[in-house]
Amino acid sequence: MRILTQTFLFLVLIAQWAATAADVDLFRDDFSKLPPRKLSAPVGELNGAIQEYHYLPHRGVPTGAWENAIGHLDAWVTSDENGHAYLEQHLSPDGGQFALPIFITGDAEWSDYAVEARVKPLALEGMAGVVFRYHTNRHYYVFALTGGNQVRLALHMPLESALRVRQWKELGSADFVYDTLRYYNLRVENQGPRIRAYIDGKLLVEATDSGIAKGRAGVMAGIPARFQDFAVTTTDASKAAIAGRIAAREAELGKLRADNPRPKLWKKFETPVFGAGRNVRFGDLDGDGVPEMLFAQNIPRVRGDAFDAISCLTAVSLDGKVLWQAGRPDSHNGLLTNDTPFQIHDVDGDGRNEVVMVRDFKLQILDGATGEVKRWAWMPKAPAAAARPYELVSGDSIAFLNLSGNKGRHEILIKDRYQYFWIYNNKLEPLWQGQEQTGHYPYPVDLTGDGRDEIALGYSLWDAAGKKLWSHGAELRDHPDAIMAGNLSPDPKAEPRVYASGSDEGFLMFDMRGNILKHVRVGHNQSPAVGKFRPDVAGLQYMAVNFWKNPGIVTLFDWDGNILEQQEPIHTGAPMLPVNWRGDGLEFVLLSGNPREGGMLDGHLRRVVMFPDDGHPDLAANVLDLTGDQRDEIVLWDEKRVWIYTQDRPFTGQRIYAPQRNPDYNESNYRTNVSFPNWEQVKVKR
Repeated sequence: MRILTQTFLFLVLIAQWAATAADVDLFRDDFSKLPPRKLSAPVGELNGAIQEYHYLPHRGVPTGAWENAIGHLDAWVTSDENGHAYLEQHLSPDGGQFALPIFITGDAEWSDYAVEARVKPLALEGMAGVVFRYHTNRHYYVFALTGGNQVRLALHMPLESALRVRQWKELGSADFVYDTLRYYNLRVENQGPRIRAYIDGKLLVEATDSGIAKGRAGVMAGIPARFQDFAVTTTDASKAAIAGRIAAREAELGKLRADNPRPKLWKKFETPVFGAGRNVRFGDLDGDGVPEMLFAQNIPRVRGDAFDAISCLTAVSLDGKVLWQAGRPDSHNGLLTNDTPFQIHDVDGDGRNEVVMVRDFKLQILDGATGEVKRWAWMPKAPAAAARPYELVSGDSIAFLNLSGNKGRHEILIKDRYQYFWIYNNKLEPLWQGQEQTGHYPYPVDLTGDGRDEIALGYSLWDAAGKKLWSHGAELRDHPDAIMAGNLSPDPKAEPRVYASGSDEGFLMFDMRGNILKHVRVGHNQSPAVGKFRPDVAGLQYMAVNFWKNPGIVTLFDWDGNILEQQEPIHTGAPMLPVNWRGDGLEFVLLSGNPREGGMLDGHLRRVVMFPDDGHPDLAANVLDLTGDQRDEIVLWDEKRVWIYTQDRPFTGQRIYAPQRNPDYNESNYRTNVSFPNWEQVKVKR
């Protein structure tokens, strides 16, 4: 009897183990629900750069549970082969993008699973396979066919040791000769750090690695390749554990969002015919103390985005009333992938704002209230060494500086894209000019306390008289997308530093003598925001997003250039605007106004404020205090309409956070958006 009882218990344990070990689906797809066409809408003349600071959901083609991890590439198509749907990566490896197309699904909490897919390479000179434990598009595991005669198991590392040199941790390989005529079934099993990789049921590579413990899954190909019958399976116990972690995360997010003010619609109006993308300036044009919006339409010329011409300016109140218009509006001229040279500023110091712009090869000052030209001068002759389809410089962007030591910033800097800049006084008389790897936009700041600005420009620093104090423009091989200088440390007496998001060069930090203190190659880094995003970390923080080659990766640095957090909340770029949403000293960063993929990030890169799904535009965004209570409003718009959101609850307290920001008269799609701490007594909200 005892033997029978023991046998029975043993059989029960075996049955329980079998039930626990049996595969259950986390996700399964044969790609038949995707439309049989290219899974993105190419943006044509504007190129993928439109997504650096505009939001375009899925490039215009919904992909269901799937996401194109390299959002600027139109890499994926679907169709049918012998009546069976397939997903195809159709781009060749010589596209010059230094990007491996990845199509992913799932959740960051996925762990202890098996991923498999049928893979048919359509070329032999590169990789095609499955990705797993995906953290970002620079940090994931891959098991792939490669070179026509091998399989490879590797971990893609998040940082580069040299410019555009991929970092891999090789985990194993095996000889395997394959061709382009049939599908191969690739399967990877994950159990804790243990990894087992199979082809057509045969174990080929086995390894142990704990670089990433969990993450999403998908397919990847650096060559043309087709995929069918994708599946992710796990055990009942693992599926339950994953569901528990997701529920806990969502509960935490729900509490965080409930503790923050929700966006409430404040104003909205239409912008028929004259609307634009992120080519808008904010400023008081008519002298009533309330900001207006100035929309600029543009016509791309010559090539790409280097010689755009402003075609129409339209000044509009926040109630939608058109104050004036200069030029002929056309709805085809609303989008752009660059800066254009126009700003709103009291350039002559008379207490009323003007519009300063370059148009028709003229540097012009317009009356802010009427748009009438008050003063103009011809632009300089284009340098012989520059690309010069035109005899005169057409201008790329404008910034205002204080180089004279007088009150206010009344000198004008105009730059081209990306070699030269010119300095004028407010009478439009030339003062001096410089040559440098200019990057996109300068950062003027008084670093010496003499009342005059130094100019951080490109990878260089200039004094007010035009002397180049130092430069790294010759040896750093990709231009800086954004730069700033200041003291971000917790010590108010510490020496300022210069910080740069250097495109493919990554993140850089310099001292005041130009010595490189940190150089962290996180990928194509841009659109940085500086603010107080983490109350538990000393000093200010620097948050930036990647774009080209590895879009959507957001990295948070401390004041000393150390990485605090890194996630991939989106697969495109974002303007990354600091938001004083609460008024209590803790700031967020705006991704976009999209109700699903946008929202505001906190210092742990969590979406802690989301926008309602009420039909609002989400192409472009800006952040500024429009109601007068020191907290920020969020302006969302596209080419046809503007919606403005404020908080759904009043601020309570006597003292409110009122950070010092970049001035609105130095606006750019590429500037470092800086938010320095400042407090004020509470004002009454309009």
